[in-house]
Amino acid sequence: MTGDIYRDVILEQHVCLFRGARSAEFLFLDDNARPHCANIVDECLQSEDITRMDWSAYSPDLNPIQHVWDMLGRRIAARQPTPTSLLDFRRALLNE
Repeated sequence: MTGDIYRDVILEQHVCLFRGARSAEFLFLDDNARPHCANIVDECLQSEDITRMDWSAYSPDLNPIQHVWDMLGRRIAARQPTPTSLLDFRRALLNE
C-alpha cells in the first residue's frame, strides 16, 4: 500500500466520512506504517481538521487490538473441549 492509496481508499472513503458523522472531538489513531506517515496523508488529515493521536514507534503493547486478540486466544484455549476443527474454532470465536 502506498500513501496515495491509503489516503484515497481508507482516509477519504472511510475515516473522513466517519469523522463527519461524529463530534468535533474525533481523535484518529493509526500506527507508524510508512504509508500512514506520508506527507499527503498528513495534509489530508490537516485539511479535514482530523486530530491524530501520537503513536510511539514499535509499540505493540499500546495497540488495543493486540489485547483483544490476546484475550480471545486465552478464552479459546481455556474452552473444554478445545476446538479441533476450523468450524469449531469459528463457532468458539463467534461465541466469545
